[in-house]
Amino acid sequence: MDKELARNEQEIQNKIVTLRNQQIMLDRDLAELYKVETRALKQAVKRNIERFPEDFMFELTKEEIESLVSQSVIPSKKHLGGATPYAFTEQGVSMLSSVLNSKTSI
Repeated sequence: MDKELARNEQEIQNKIVTLRNQQIMLDRDLAELYKVETRALKQAVKRNIERFPEDFMFELTKEEIESLVSQSVIPSKKHLGGATPYAFTEQGVSMLSSVLNSKTSI
């Protein structure tokens, strides 16, 4: 059990990137960790948008997407399927836990 917990912690740490001088996680990575579809995660956020001020979550700019692709954080722009990713700060991740219908917590 301890090895699994350590592996999960490492998996989460590997998905944290720095953007706009903040540590963030991308919507697709959070969806994977919460075991929900990215589409479902975004819908939950949109239904509760008042709970996600800009210091909790923001949409990436084209320049930020290009930067993340060049750093191999995102495999390619095609991987996004045309959707602009959301970036969640630590507070946003905590709030996300309260709006998602997932049995998984991080």
